[in-house]
Amino acid sequence: MANLKGKKIGWIGIGRMGYAMAEKLALAGCDISVWNRTRSKAEPLQKSGAKVVDKLSDLAQCDILFTMVSTGKDVKEVLFGTEGVLSKGGKPKMVVDSTSISVEESAEIRQTLLSHGIDMLAAPVSGNAKVIKAGKLTVVASGPRPAFDTIRPYLETIGRGVSYVGEGELSRIAKICHNVMLGVVIQNLCEITVLAEKAGMQRHAFLDFLNKSVMGSMFTTYKTPALSNLDFHVTFTPELLRKDLDLGLSAGRELGVPMPTSAVARDRVQALIGRGFDQDFSQLLLLQAEDSGLKLSSENVTLGDGLSE
Repeated sequence: MANLKGKKIGWIGIGRMGYAMAEKLALAGCDISVWNRTRSKAEPLQKSGAKVVDKLSDLAQCDILFTMVSTGKDVKEVLFGTEGVLSKGGKPKMVVDSTSISVEESAEIRQTLLSHGIDMLAAPVSGNAKVIKAGKLTVVASGPRPAFDTIRPYLETIGRGVSYVGEGELSRIAKICHNVMLGVVIQNLCEITVLAEKAGMQRHAFLDFLNKSVMGSMFTTYKTPALSNLDFHVTFTPELLRKDLDLGLSAGRELGVPMPTSAVARDRVQALIGRGFDQDFSQLLLLQAEDSGLKLSSENVTLGDGLSE
């Protein structure tokens, strides 16, 4: 493993994802300082070796500054706002943004950072907090190649796989495409699971077959306990999935790429939200069952999720 102790690392955003990612760097021995709007959410990271700062400007002297917040507006606020990182005149050498934002917002933020002499790497990720803890997060990055080469060891500490896809905002397109596929796959997975159950199969038995086949994947295996036992604790909300599907459909219109399957998946997610389902996006299973005249109950089976050895 590369030496991670030579640079000062800053981290902004300690939500479910941000906490798990920053914790990986802290446990690897990085000199990392973190900031979160609600300080108490960041304080447990001190047990892993991180320092918690009170002001965003305290992170201005970092070599590498990571941002993992909710929206593009939040990225702009924490970097360029009146109380932001740059508000006192200092500046980090590089910014790595892992927030899920649009191509246009990312380009605007990159240009503003460049005007201050700061390189930016766009580095959205695939996974959730549980995936991170299992060491199976993946990262897709775009921006200046020298910046990527510098930051790569830190990204590889956070996740198991890091892909560089080129300059500019290409990683944003890659992440949008990824999450569009997520919407399509979960909708189809719910459709066929309900079909199998209505024909007389147990959900977990059908999913066991699927996972062992060429059509199975890390995702279908990971979602099998949730779908079998109706465990819908939040990994990704329907609202966030709708946002990403909208970004993908917008990109498709702009680039002249028809996306009919994605459009249907987006409508199903909208129906999920409209009917008041507000936990995990995999509640699409319940919506599909309702529309199929089927009442589901938990199968109460103990199943592996494929993440733990």
